[in-house]
Amino acid sequence: MSKENKRKQHYSGIGGQAVIEGIMMKNKEEYSLAVRKPDGSIAVEKKTYKGILSGSGILKVPFLRGVFVFIDSMVLGIKTINDSAAYFEEEPGKDSDIKLTETVPETETENTETENTETENAETENAETENTAKEKKVEQKAAGDKRRENVQMGFVVTLSLAIAIGLFTVLPFYLSRLLKTVILNESVLNLVEGLFRILIFVIYLRLIACMKDMQRVFMYHGAEHKCINCIEHGRPLNVENVMRSSRQHRRCGTSFLLYVMLISIFVFFFISVDNMGLKLLFRVLLIPVIAGISYEILSFAGKHSNGFVRALAAPGLWMQKLTTREPDADMAEVAIAAVEAVFDWKKYLQDEFGYDEDDWKDYEESSD
Repeated sequence: MSKENKRKQHYSGIGGQAVIEGIMMKNKEEYSLAVRKPDGSIAVEKKTYKGILSGSGILKVPFLRGVFVFIDSMVLGIKTINDSAAYFEEEPGKDSDIKLTETVPETETENTETENTETENAETENAETENTAKEKKVEQKAAGDKRRENVQMGFVVTLSLAIAIGLFTVLPFYLSRLLKTVILNESVLNLVEGLFRILIFVIYLRLIACMKDMQRVFMYHGAEHKCINCIEHGRPLNVENVMRSSRQHRRCGTSFLLYVMLISIFVFFFISVDNMGLKLLFRVLLIPVIAGISYEILSFAGKHSNGFVRALAAPGLWMQKLTTREPDADMAEVAIAAVEAVFDWKKYLQDEFGYDEDDWKDYEESSD
């Protein structure tokens, strides 16, 4: 295999997200959640997530599939953040059970032996009945918890979308309209609106980056990218190789959001109505269209590598400097644990790059 092909970035299909003190990695319908617990150990969960249109042909339709992939990403992202937070909830204090012991006289012991023998059979039958009833209650409680979780998740996703629309669609629209008396050209006004949208996004990222907890989330975000880049550049998955990999990745959600903002500038050029309310309504209704286009661009950039794609991906990679930080080795370990739970990277190296982990040192020497 040529050096050029070995140096070329390949497509693995895995993606992920930083959570609280950990990372979620997803490969097809399987996902893992790896969290660094307070005691320093790494907890790893592996589960299955089927999207709202899992198995549907709609997910193969360009531009339309991106809308549902985005919704699924939000749902799974919020769920795994909540799951990771559960590892750091304070457990209620447990009062020590105080058991009082008494010395029972021998005569009383002899009298109770017969009574105990007679009640054993009856207690066994009652225990079986109680266990069956308890199992039904557990099943009913689990079903109820699942319904409540779905309702809560739907509420959180809806609220998140509403806040995002208000902050990144409604606010820049009205801010740009304050300049209507100065800027008479509608096309220029749309451009100013787009610049306001990007400015608000950057300010938002800067503000949340000041939070100590978010700084660690951004570090885990960097570890997630480094881990995927390590694999897709054909390096065996270990801490050393992960740390030397780039913390920017073309398929990042930050790039997707930036594409949404840039494409919205172009799409809104074609809205030619005078009524302010209709202009705003069309902007909201066109969000799924813009999201679909943005997803296709993101997917294309993640699967190809040439000068045009590098130029296309450059703005998103620059923006990721705001949402990623250099992780430490402990975070890289968490990222590796998340990947290995859902992805056979050794087989991937063999299939895509033609060598095993043991061949890596020879490859390094031949690449110098």
